[in-house]
Amino acid sequence: MAHQDDGKTDRGRLKGMGALPHEGGTTFRVWAPHADSVSVTGSFNDCSPEADPLSSEQDGYWAGDVDEARPGDGYTYQIVNGDQTLEKIDPYARQATRSDGIGVIHDPAFDWGEGDAFAMAPQNELVIYEMHVGTFHDEPGGGPGDFSSAIEKLPYLQDLGITAVEVMPPMEFPGGFSWGYNPSLPFSIESSYGGPDAFKAFVRAAHEQGMAVLLDVVYNHFGPMDLGLWRFDGWHKGDWGGIYFYNDERARTPWGDTRPDYGRDPVRRYIRDNALMWLTEYHVDGLRWDMTLYIRTVDGDPGDATGELPDGWSLMQWANEEVKARMPGNIVIAEDLRGERWITKDVGVGGAGFDSQWSAQFAHRLRHPIVSADDDQRDMEAVRRALEERFEGDAFNRVVYVESHDEVANGKARVAHEIWPGHSRSWFVKKRSTLAAALVMTAPGIPMLFQGQEFLEEKWFHDQDPLDWQRAEQLEGIVSLYRDLIALRRNQGGTTRGLTGQHLNVYHVNDRAKVVAYHRWEEGGTGDDVVVVANFRNETFEDYAVGLPRGGLWSLRFDSHGAAYDDAYEGQVSEDVEAEEGEGDGLPRTGRVSLAPYSAIILSQDG
Repeated sequence: MAHQDDGKTDRGRLKGMGALPHEGGTTFRVWAPHADSVSVTGSFNDCSPEADPLSSEQDGYWAGDVDEARPGDGYTYQIVNGDQTLEKIDPYARQATRSDGIGVIHDPAFDWGEGDAFAMAPQNELVIYEMHVGTFHDEPGGGPGDFSSAIEKLPYLQDLGITAVEVMPPMEFPGGFSWGYNPSLPFSIESSYGGPDAFKAFVRAAHEQGMAVLLDVVYNHFGPMDLGLWRFDGWHKGDWGGIYFYNDERARTPWGDTRPDYGRDPVRRYIRDNALMWLTEYHVDGLRWDMTLYIRTVDGDPGDATGELPDGWSLMQWANEEVKARMPGNIVIAEDLRGERWITKDVGVGGAGFDSQWSAQFAHRLRHPIVSADDDQRDMEAVRRALEERFEGDAFNRVVYVESHDEVANGKARVAHEIWPGHSRSWFVKKRSTLAAALVMTAPGIPMLFQGQEFLEEKWFHDQDPLDWQRAEQLEGIVSLYRDLIALRRNQGGTTRGLTGQHLNVYHVNDRAKVVAYHRWEEGGTGDDVVVVANFRNETFEDYAVGLPRGGLWSLRFDSHGAAYDDAYEGQVSEDVEAEEGEGDGLPRTGRVSLAPYSAIILSQDG
């Protein structure tokens, strides 16, 4: 297509794909390379397929202007291919009545207010809260929660100390209930969540509360239900899906035979355009790509060279380069779950160009020592490995967590439930789950919580089971424990800068006593060096010797056994520590700490 510099084609139509409203009407553009004819029908022409035919452009694109078409009007495309006449929803529709409905012309203009100037926290200061809009703030038995109801709880997240909210996919999906990983219309916001303006209002509100918004995007497959992209213009091979998909075995994924064809330029642009749209039109601050393993491989086996998808790899590189060129302050995160270091290498050296990736190994290595019933089965070497993993030498190239939507469903459950099913308010559950939280917040990496983790939500995640917000009040002490941890992680008191730093030394691993100690620092020194000591055994240790990086007084900044967190936490044993002469654990000084059962303490020195 020949383009002019004024944002229009040489025929005067607006550039871009989908329905593009302007002062004189609406430009429509769609890719249908095998169509004999394409027309747009809608309320503006009494749904007449003869009224507004589109003209053929180069490379299989069709476009036209309709003077009467305005924002709010519904529309579809009628595509004729031989003896086939297909009624199709626009693949680029910014709004839809429902997943199997019709497109709605959407005006992207929005009043962003002062939130337009928002700047996300640096990567080393992010604390992510993963949110499912449908269950985050809703009442049982009704329709799903929406962006409006979610906004009501943003002040709570701000008070908790969250700096980034990660929204599970809100793209239009079948029905009103879903995790979101089955997008029917990747460019549309789920109608039951409130549609596109509701999501923009959510982003604006989050920014006004000082929180970034990260968005889950699904490019490893589409659908598979209510999928208008399927055989979009009538062409396909065999039983496969047509122009948007591979038409051979490469289409197969665990979620349906709907893997996009990463080697076709219009499909690559479709995905790239989608990624950029969230960042430019919706002002989100970053993207989390779902299951990139199935973008770079056919069957999820990275060791099988015959199953690699080079086009998928180059697509990720291209999209990430574009994001960084246009929005350099944003972040792109991969869910690859294989610890593949090339995911976070720079594109210039052949990497995929992501800024960070989820660390499933951290979750798996830490959860077992936390949920095991027998203290003797807790593996402190596994805890060490969880802490020490990193990619490309950068502590923040990984996201660390013990709960995510993957880790609390599909045969798995919440940490509280796995520790002791049906007893989430018990002493054991409180102690061991908050021990895990202390390690998440002090480990090198970007810490992430899953919604409700901070008030010990029970059982497992289900898209029709909303959070029980009464628990946040009933377990106010546990919530305050998370709040205190997050404040230390972000160095809000100016005495724990090391938790935002790159460096880690796991210098004490006692598998008999089940105690681990480690040192975190950025540049080192008072106000920077942080020592964490964690006790994984149901036993109180007094005068337990561990090394310290320097002499002087080490102040107790946090004790997960603090009486303020729960009435059952009796007998405070931990306190400030005075460093003693003599080496310990290879460090210059020794300190004698006291540890309550299943507890973690955080020590640092005043700056």
